[in-house]
Amino acid sequence: MKIRPLFEKDRATLLSILIKTRAFTSAEIDVAMELIDIVLKDQIQKDYQIDCMVENEDLAIGYICYGPTPMADGTFDLYWIAVDPDLQEKGAGSKLLDFLEGAVKAKGGRMILADTSTAPYYEKTKKFYVKNGFQEVARIPDYYYPGNDRITFCRRLT
Repeated sequence: MKIRPLFEKDRATLLSILIKTRAFTSAEIDVAMELIDIVLKDQIQKDYQIDCMVENEDLAIGYICYGPTPMADGTFDLYWIAVDPDLQEKGAGSKLLDFLEGAVKAKGGRMILADTSTAPYYEKTKKFYVKNGFQEVARIPDYYYPGNDRITFCRRLT
């Protein structure tokens, strides 16, 4: 497995992965694809970076989308991370996070923030973040809708 920048040929595969995970609503998938399209169409923009994990024949098996947090010094947001469900729990997601840490450090970053939901289908996501060195640093009750809080996780870089 290797990690490389997003290419146009990855778009359909990433859409398929997002759907196949069954972890995202259709509205969330629309937003993820909007960010993919921004990166593909505007090579000059600096708000979002997308890198793909690929194996065999350069086929994407997962991706990570991140960028600098506006008006914050050295803080980066992790917007999306997704791995083909057939390959989950084999280290691909953790490798993407390690890659992200290296990329953020190279840009002078000092922390990575990731937001998620308390909806039951995000339980696996929360465990993934904690397993990979993130700590819960904030919780906003009823953020997404009543009974569904927003949790912000942080991975501080040393």
